[in-house]
Amino acid sequence: MGKRISDWLETHWVAPAFSGWLIGGLSLFFFMAATNTLAGWLYVISGVSFALLAVAAFLSARSLQDIWVSRCLIHPVSVGDSLMVELVLRNSSPQPKTLLQAYDLLPSVLAKPVFTVVETIAPDSEHHWLYQQSAQRRGVYHWHTVQLRTAAPLGLFWCRRSQNVNATAIVYPTVLPLSHCPLVDQMGQEESLRLQSNRRTQMATEGLTRALRPYRWGDPTRLIHWRTSARYGELRIRELEIFTGGQEILICLDSALSWQHGTIESELASAALEPLDAFEQAVIAAASLYFYAHRQSFQPRLWTAGTGLIHGNQNVLETLASTQAGEEVRAESLPDHPLIWLTQNPTSLNSLPAGSRWLLWPPSPEAQASESQRSPTVLSSPGLVIQPTEPLQLQLQGALSHL
Repeated sequence: MGKRISDWLETHWVAPAFSGWLIGGLSLFFFMAATNTLAGWLYVISGVSFALLAVAAFLSARSLQDIWVSRCLIHPVSVGDSLMVELVLRNSSPQPKTLLQAYDLLPSVLAKPVFTVVETIAPDSEHHWLYQQSAQRRGVYHWHTVQLRTAAPLGLFWCRRSQNVNATAIVYPTVLPLSHCPLVDQMGQEESLRLQSNRRTQMATEGLTRALRPYRWGDPTRLIHWRTSARYGELRIRELEIFTGGQEILICLDSALSWQHGTIESELASAALEPLDAFEQAVIAAASLYFYAHRQSFQPRLWTAGTGLIHGNQNVLETLASTQAGEEVRAESLPDHPLIWLTQNPTSLNSLPAGSRWLLWPPSPEAQASESQRSPTVLSSPGLVIQPTEPLQLQLQGALSHL
């Protein structure tokens, strides 16, 4: 109760420090002694002490005026790296500000509040506060409160004021350095064969004309556009639409499912880090597959229940940083194309499009038994069942199997 009263006084007005309580008690003692003895010097001592307390309270509250806090942009980092947080404290008054404490109230899931001591800020100048904060969990973190606290100049009263300084920090999931991945490689080979078949079909038909240009020696006569050539009086060649780039790889994360949160030991879980649960490992797998496919010159795209199909490295990383298990479904249904499905629900594998691949995190034995009794899963498409006791990176680089 006393702590709450002290905090309320400190944030709304001023709260006495230990020395303030001591001087206040002595002042009251001298005043009571003066009323009993009618000694003038006791009245003087008590009056001077009370005046000193009043001046100290006024100056403590005044010390935090005309100080404005701003924040620099926080650049995204990956799990295990450190966030670089920079705040600027500006003194816009003509007097120096001394002996300040600054607190940055970070979210509890990220870290404890961080504080620093500022000895002095010169008039009309700035103080830059830069600190590093280790990021051990992916996510998008928001916070907005910075507190300034001081007992200057006499140290008799504490005064604390808060300012809203919005902050957003993005911590990307870990991307495993895969040297090879049969899950993606086989999908790419099948898409390549399908694309070559489509191109051969296109070459055998009219095709899509992108532009017309003058005839050059060696151009095939089947591409001559005779009607336009007759109008211009010279041969004109059709330039067909050319399909460039790699094959499309769809990586779909079953984020609408309420994943079980049993912890999984992996190479990313150590004494310094919390053990990863199944969904966190699935997010790491999705990021790793996406960037591996990108390095192999494919055209990867990510699907989640909250966003639908997206592409672009930064967009994918931000989506995977913010996605959560059991999130609200805002996207359309799964694409009707071969895809890589990451899930913890074995029964969902039965409804995948032909040619798809899958990654399955096994649920608890009880849930697995009930699901198998209700609808047994028998698939012709290969995939991987992630084993909790084995490193995720080695499993993603392993051979595929069938259920």
